[in-house]
Amino acid sequence: MGTTLNITIGTYTFKATLLENETTKAFKAMLPLTLLMSELNGNEKYFHFSSDLPTHPSKLGTIHAGDVMLWGSNSFVLFYQTFSTSYAYTRLGHIEDTTYLQQALGKGNVMVSLALE
Repeated sequence: MGTTLNITIGTYTFKATLLENETTKAFKAMLPLTLLMSELNGNEKYFHFSSDLPTHPSKLGTIHAGDVMLWGSNSFVLFYQTFSTSYAYTRLGHIEDTTYLQQALGKGNVMVSLALE
């Protein structure tokens, strides 16, 4: 069973289960964080870390709403739409209950707080 990450956006808190791998180990060492995440493509919010994390990218074919990923070696990505992709990501975890996720993230840039439970 993975570690639980609390993702707080405004008055909403979402629980993501983190995978156990080198990437999430390095990510967890950076927590807690508050990030100004940028909007991209109407399906994701992202933030570029100033340092690289270990990666194990794979082509997933389909991104699911609630997926928490790393793109490249330093871009933290939170997806709020399901869609097909040819890009490769390193999986960090997934939000099981995405009810209100899109509503909480809104249409523009948004402040997101991340902390271990």
